[in-house]
Amino acid sequence: MLHMGADIGIDLGTANVIVYVKGKGIVLKEPSVVAIDNSSGKVIAVGAKARRMLGRTPGNIVALRPLRGGVIANYDVTEKMLRYFIGKANGNKVIFKPRVMVCVPSGITGVEERAVRQATIQAGARLSHVIEEPLAAALGAGLDIAQPGGTMVVDIGGGTTDIAVLSLGGIVISRSIRVGGDKFDEAIVKYIRQEFNLAIGERTGEDIKMEIANACLDIAPVLDTQVKGRNLMNGLPKEITITGHQIYNAISENLSLVVNTVKEVLEETPPELAADIMDKGIVLTGGGALLQNIDILIARETGLNVIIAEDPLSCVAIGTGRALTMLNVLNSQQNRRLKTRYVKHIM
Repeated sequence: MLHMGADIGIDLGTANVIVYVKGKGIVLKEPSVVAIDNSSGKVIAVGAKARRMLGRTPGNIVALRPLRGGVIANYDVTEKMLRYFIGKANGNKVIFKPRVMVCVPSGITGVEERAVRQATIQAGARLSHVIEEPLAAALGAGLDIAQPGGTMVVDIGGGTTDIAVLSLGGIVISRSIRVGGDKFDEAIVKYIRQEFNLAIGERTGEDIKMEIANACLDIAPVLDTQVKGRNLMNGLPKEITITGHQIYNAISENLSLVVNTVKEVLEETPPELAADIMDKGIVLTGGGALLQNIDILIARETGLNVIIAEDPLSCVAIGTGRALTMLNVLNSQQNRRLKTRYVKHIM
């Protein structure tokens, strides 16, 4: 039976794609991975099934992540991935194509933004809109950002960390750094390679991070885990034991980059809004907010209260969906602040 296409909000993340459908809520949450047959260009698998293929495919099949650093790295594969998720979320038998809102990092360039819009249209959207991640995260976390008071959001995604101070429904100041969950994974892979002469894949690095990584070693037991990989000395399989202290050493530089950027945004925040943030605290969203004790680390370094959103991984997707119901308000606020908005994008 044919039906009308519902509005869709998409958190097009480097690590995960999360899809929100109006009237249904979150309907999809899958890794941003696509498996392609090199000889034919045909999509073999998308999402969780494709992620299981990472590092395990034969020569004619490649499993890859088409987004890096929060932006499109492989346009054609991104378009195919979006087509799959939009079709799966909204159903293929529709009278009209859906309106789609996609989140983007606050430091995205005009060229990168156009690529996201175009890929979404090519994938089957009737209209394509974009919203910056901190704004979407705040909406998804249920924050009242329409009032003339400062609210600070730190969204730690797979490819980027977006930090913003919001007021009157818009972004007053923001920073976007290309440090997120993927950088933590890469740092773990590199550390184990250098310290133990052991080669592991990105997926294993992510599993280690989720299992034993800790941003504050002094307030939680230091865990350890067994890691299997390939011995770089003789090429044979090998298993080692690695501790949470070693993983902290691996990711500490990236943790410092996140904390220092939060401090920089606070230093440049107008005094009146800074006072509001002292009262309200900082809200953490994104999958990176689930890193053990990262809220305590930021609280210690800033002296502010830090709150993890109720469902940090889904906040941005929920916010994109809610944003579709208030397009007129968001557009008018955006136009009003174009001359005064300050955004600095750090590579």
